[in-house]
Amino acid sequence: MVRLTLRSHSIAGSTKPPQNSKRMEVCLLSMKLWLAIVLIVAAFVIAFVLGITYRKKVAEREITSAEEEAKRIINEAIKSAESKKREALVEAKEEIHKSRSEFEREEKARRADLQKQERRLQQKEENLDRKTDSLERKNESLSQKIAAAEAHQAEIALIKKSQLEMLEKVSGYTVEEAKAYMINTLKDEVTHEMAVKVKEIEAQYKEEAEDRAREIIVTAIQRCAADHASEVTVSVVPLPNDEMKGRIIGREGRNIRSIETLTGCDLIIDDTPEAITVSSFDPVRREAARIALEKLIADGRIHPARIEEMVAKAQKEVNATIKAEGERAVFETNIHGVNQEIVKLLGRMKYRTSYGQNVLQHSIEVSHIAGLIAAELGVDVNTAKRAGLLHDIGKAIDHEVEGSHVSIGVDIAKKYKESEAVIHAIEAHHGDVEPRTVVACIVQAADAISASRPGARRENIENYVKRLEKLEEISKSFPGIAGSYAIQAGREIRVMVKPEDVSEDQMVLLARDIAKKIEEELTYPGQIKVHLLRETKAVEYAK
Repeated sequence: MVRLTLRSHSIAGSTKPPQNSKRMEVCLLSMKLWLAIVLIVAAFVIAFVLGITYRKKVAEREITSAEEEAKRIINEAIKSAESKKREALVEAKEEIHKSRSEFEREEKARRADLQKQERRLQQKEENLDRKTDSLERKNESLSQKIAAAEAHQAEIALIKKSQLEMLEKVSGYTVEEAKAYMINTLKDEVTHEMAVKVKEIEAQYKEEAEDRAREIIVTAIQRCAADHASEVTVSVVPLPNDEMKGRIIGREGRNIRSIETLTGCDLIIDDTPEAITVSSFDPVRREAARIALEKLIADGRIHPARIEEMVAKAQKEVNATIKAEGERAVFETNIHGVNQEIVKLLGRMKYRTSYGQNVLQHSIEVSHIAGLIAAELGVDVNTAKRAGLLHDIGKAIDHEVEGSHVSIGVDIAKKYKESEAVIHAIEAHHGDVEPRTVVACIVQAADAISASRPGARRENIENYVKRLEKLEEISKSFPGIAGSYAIQAGREIRVMVKPEDVSEDQMVLLARDIAKKIEEELTYPGQIKVHLLRETKAVEYAK
């Protein structure tokens, strides 16, 4: 403010002449202002000092009253603690008194129990003493009896020894010799009785089983009769005239080469009048070639392009026939839920032969026979028929896949999720594994029945002779055999035994052993009769 005043004065002095009165007034005002400020500040300082002093006195009064109150509270707390202490002492004395009285009661009860137990122990000791006395008396008596028994046993041993010596003198045998003689006698008797018993049991059960089996099998065969004709690996296509042979051969053999290339078959054109022979191991190819040739002969136009067209048509026709034949087989056997691929494989078996027998017809016949036998035995007919129809399914592709038709058939059945019973029957129908189910045994029997029909199979002379020779070799492999002869086309084997080596009782067991070995080592349809002969001769000369 002074600065402003001076500045304003300087400005005014520059503009106006100075005025002393105004300056004095300004100075007085500024002095009054400063005086007022100083008085205000002094008042604030005095008030502040007075406030502090007052608050100090108030605080001292409050501290004094608080100390008095704290002393009062402490005194009250001491008094309260002493009273609670006295109360706790009284309660503790009462609790001690109660505990002491309870302990005295428990102590009295324990003493009473101990007295009871002591009385019981005394009684037990008295009983044990009595029992000990009685046991001692018994031991003394037993000792006396044992001594008497030992003396008696020694006397018996002396008597037995003297008797044995006497028996040895009378009989002329020692004890060991007598034992050996008795064992040999018993062995001969047991062998004889066993042979007789085995023979009786076998005769009884064999008669009953044969009658029942014969009844079941005859019934099945009669109800499922079928004609069989042996099939060959060639087909004959008739010609309208011999000129057609040249047209089939074609210029430079082009036509016949085209036919053989497309069908995979051999065409045999010889001097046979008005006929051409189609030869192939694959019956499906042979059938397709036969149909194509018949179509070409009927059409008359024979050239490579036409041949290719007719072969394709023939193959389609054969495939349709395969499917139809598979469906016919399933329908004829009344089997449901068969996979379509299996149906096609069944149809392929129409063109498959085994030992000259059509495999599809054989499978259908086995299915029927298995179903009839299962019905007679009370077994699941549907499972038996299904297993019979599919038992040779592997033969449909055995030319294309490595392995036996049994293993191929098992793989096919597993692939198309056939039941375990059907798979096992397929696996066991040729004895590759031991049959574990009745269905497997039924399929085996049905397969043998179908294969044993007259005209169903044909074997060459070499296989026939080999089988007969093997049959005689098996019979001669046993000791005591003088000679062996296969008769009745291998259906019976007559065995001559040495009478000095084989007894009549041993013949029964020997016949069983020969039959078992034949079953294990030979494969044959039907059954083979084992006939043992024993001849005893006595020769003497009168001189």
